[in-house]
Amino acid sequence: MASKSSGATGPAAALARLGERLPPPPAALGAYVPVRAAGDLMFTSGMLPVRDGEIAFTGRVGAERTVDEGRQAAALCARNAVAALADALGGMEGLSRVTEIVQVTGHVLSAEGFSDQPAVVDGASTWLVDVFGDAGRHSRLALGAFALPKNAAVELALVVRIAAP
Repeated sequence: MASKSSGATGPAAALARLGERLPPPPAALGAYVPVRAAGDLMFTSGMLPVRDGEIAFTGRVGAERTVDEGRQAAALCARNAVAALADALGGMEGLSRVTEIVQVTGHVLSAEGFSDQPAVVDGASTWLVDVFGDAGRHSRLALGAFALPKNAAVELALVVRIAAP
């Protein structure tokens, strides 16, 4: 949602203020769909930190990757999840139907002994609040993982409530 100082509101306006554009929606890497609706809830599949068709952040956070790089990877996963949502909702205008981000589940490829997964997944949480305002505040699960697809540093999934068209 927009800040009170701006006349434009909604996720598209927030992205414009942030100087960002959503990436193309990611393609499924297997026999599943990127987004599935169930009533007024939409569930994204696990999203990886893909940029320009390549995994932008690989390796274990706490070893090959810093916490800050992990935060960037998590934010990129969130961008990809929102891009998939926009695609499922018919385009950027469809994001105005998002009434709340219900839950974020983040998996962080973690070095042995690394326990700062919440700080990493906070990169996604902060980005979602920047784009959706109060509707972007959510419950969250941040887990460490021994392995993730394609050696991605982070994998993220969203549960989102939407309004009827």
